[in-house]
Amino acid sequence: MGDALGLQALNQLFDGLTRVGLMKELGVLGACIALAWLVTRQLRRMLDIDGAVLFGRRGVDGVLFPVIALVLALLSREALRSVLRPTLFKLAIPILLSLAVIRLTARVLKVALPESRWVLAIERTVSWVAWIAVVLWITGVLPPILEGLEDVTWKMGGTSVSLRNMIEGAISAGVVMVLTLWLSSALEKKLLRGSGGDLSMRKMVANLLRMVLLIVGLLVALSSVGIDLTALSVLGGAIGVGVGLGLQRIAANYVSGFVILAERSLRIGDMVKVDTFEGRITDIRTRYTVIHALNGRESLVPNEMLITQRVENSTLADRSVLITSPLQVAYGTDVPILLRALEQVIAAVPRVLATPAPSVQLDGFGADGLNLMLYFWIGDPENGQAAVRSEVNLSVLRALSAAGVEIPFPQRVLRHVGGTPPPDVAAAASATSSPDAR
Repeated sequence: MGDALGLQALNQLFDGLTRVGLMKELGVLGACIALAWLVTRQLRRMLDIDGAVLFGRRGVDGVLFPVIALVLALLSREALRSVLRPTLFKLAIPILLSLAVIRLTARVLKVALPESRWVLAIERTVSWVAWIAVVLWITGVLPPILEGLEDVTWKMGGTSVSLRNMIEGAISAGVVMVLTLWLSSALEKKLLRGSGGDLSMRKMVANLLRMVLLIVGLLVALSSVGIDLTALSVLGGAIGVGVGLGLQRIAANYVSGFVILAERSLRIGDMVKVDTFEGRITDIRTRYTVIHALNGRESLVPNEMLITQRVENSTLADRSVLITSPLQVAYGTDVPILLRALEQVIAAVPRVLATPAPSVQLDGFGADGLNLMLYFWIGDPENGQAAVRSEVNLSVLRALSAAGVEIPFPQRVLRHVGGTPPPDVAAAASATSSPDAR
């Protein structure tokens, strides 16, 4: 019977495509598409919003264009019913509907889950299902299939559920979840792009908002499928047991992420050192924190580790970082004058802060010379410390060379006990004690 209905629908469609009024209908449909393009283009110019989902890259590859075209086609079909029998719209309307569903799913998933490996697979699955449904709809085979699915039923508690209800509920649940992901992603981007307040606090609010919207969307989706939400109490108990047994580390990481954002002990942009890895925090996710090192490497640190272990934060209270560099000069150097001269040289280095001022201090008396220590502060630790330390050392070396201050070499005294030393030992001793050897 389904095949007979399909052949009958195809014959009717073919007869409608060969009638005289087809060109008028084609002109109206073309006008609907052109008007949808103009409206989409004008809205893209007027609205200052993120067009990744609505407008895509070129306007016509977003969600808004097929939706507007679909609405105009539906209105035109109703208006043409009194004038002629619309046949071409039977092809255009399901195609536009399928295109809107595919683009909505693909665009939202790419925006909400840009790093997920399942996005492409889900997009292809939705595309295949949508186009197959279009073909079944156009050929007239879809109604008999839906009637057959209605006959397949089973009991769920005290309610009888058919296979058709389950499929329609699953589709409704998918639409609800996609719209929820779209709304949460849009709100998250709006919060993160704001200029007021702390970035980490806005990140926490965005994560909480995303989680609440996903939970609400999940509950609505389950209700649309026909699942009794009172049965979730048993499921909640099972999840609690699972968290207590095998998912406690994952749950701990999620809770730790919100604790870090709420306490603001670690913020996006802080320079931290965790274990032996040092870098700048670029993002705080619900499960892990991204730390970008100065050498280009990135580390994904579980949030629980940042709560339970020792973390060095160079920019929590003050972004200024103290850097030290040792120096040794020969005995006999006028140390007070040299200290003041070196402080002026260090202060002239571009990245060195004027407040606190750099200082040079006599650290101790070494075997070969006087031990000095250079102290200076920088305010941009995210740019690294090796470069500024090298620049300071080069400036100090040039200043010592200009002032004629000697950086001593290791010196050793040879002493021969008893008798006359051998000729080679005497020569070595005299060479060591001579001014040229020193």
